[in-house]
Amino acid sequence: MADTQGEAHRIGELLRQARVLRGRSQADVAADLGYHQSKISRLEGGRGTEDIRVLREVARVLRIPPAHLGLAETALEAEPDDPETEDMLRRRTLLAASVTMLATPVPVAAAHPALVQALLPGAPPASTTESPSAEQLRQRAMNVRRLLTTCDYAELERTLPGLITDLRQAARSSGQPEEVSRFLATAYQTSASLFLKRGDAGTAWLAVGRAMAEAERFGDPLVLAASVRLQAHVLVREQHARQAVTLIQHTASQLTGSYDRRSPHHLAVLGLLLLRGVTAASRAGDRAATSEFVAEAKEVAQYITLDQPDVWANFSPTNVTLHQISAAVSFGDAGIALDAARPLMRRHIPVPERRAALWIETARAYAQQGRLADGYQALRIAETCAAQDVRRPAVRELVADMAARDRRRTLPELHHFSRRLGVPA
Repeated sequence: MADTQGEAHRIGELLRQARVLRGRSQADVAADLGYHQSKISRLEGGRGTEDIRVLREVARVLRIPPAHLGLAETALEAEPDDPETEDMLRRRTLLAASVTMLATPVPVAAAHPALVQALLPGAPPASTTESPSAEQLRQRAMNVRRLLTTCDYAELERTLPGLITDLRQAARSSGQPEEVSRFLATAYQTSASLFLKRGDAGTAWLAVGRAMAEAERFGDPLVLAASVRLQAHVLVREQHARQAVTLIQHTASQLTGSYDRRSPHHLAVLGLLLLRGVTAASRAGDRAATSEFVAEAKEVAQYITLDQPDVWANFSPTNVTLHQISAAVSFGDAGIALDAARPLMRRHIPVPERRAALWIETARAYAQQGRLADGYQALRIAETCAAQDVRRPAVRELVADMAARDRRRTLPELHHFSRRLGVPA
């Protein structure tokens, strides 16, 4: 216990010295991170330093090498075999963002060349096979959603390029362009989700730009809202959580109300948009907005229960609770998160992505409390739910930080797990 307290005070003093050397006040640093000043004061006093996510954010703002805070010195945004360089990533991010206006060509990303090529503006390549029917395109569009919710990301990346190419061809020649446009927007949205799962926010902007343009062309407010949800997701990943909150509030305000007369599809799209608001507001440190989004999502959930991997959008009371758990972790309320998670641990959650999310957020909560052994066990359960999901960069970063915290190597199984996930030592 004495060693733990001494380490916490060492980290707190290092944070204070780094802040003072940069001529910044506690309030200034807190504002950058979306926290109250008291959060930084507590950290500098050696309280709450076991919260890995917060420490990483503070280290980024104060430019402290993570290793100095007992964190892993890793760059896990790309897969281990991805040869991207920092300059290449920066160029691709800027170029992909500009393609939101669909005016500038983007270089093909090394990690997903076929999918990025399919997303680029311009005429799609001519098909060498017979044009699929509208029903075949619909089935394929539904299949890519299923692959996303079952976390089969490798198959999803293989499937999307051909689907997008066929949909773009069909949009140019179909007698039902509106229906094809809806499927195409869904394929673009799914592509953006895949890039975000892979930690590739730069290329996700490209897919979001195409989805937004297709939604505008289609003219359906629900398709547009689904695209806005992904745009907000990218904004949060790029440290623009407050802008994401504003965007979601504006979009959701046009869809709320009269829930007893809305279609299940309308309610699902709105519900998922509100849950993205929960994530954005909690990452921005805005408890009031988080509570508002949660309350509205609960209201919507009273009228719908979509909790199967084969539906277009799985939204249900279970999903609302999962986002409440994630928000509690973001606020550093690990005890509250674990209390909310325990009932779900005994409940069957049919969607693999949601099952994995429960145990990953549980692992984050345990890590905040310094309970590394429990966190490791939670991650192993998550791996049984969705093995590819545990290999996402965000989860691998959590594993790296947990392993770095176990400096005495009292948990050899955690270090073995880390190596098996390809996390740098």
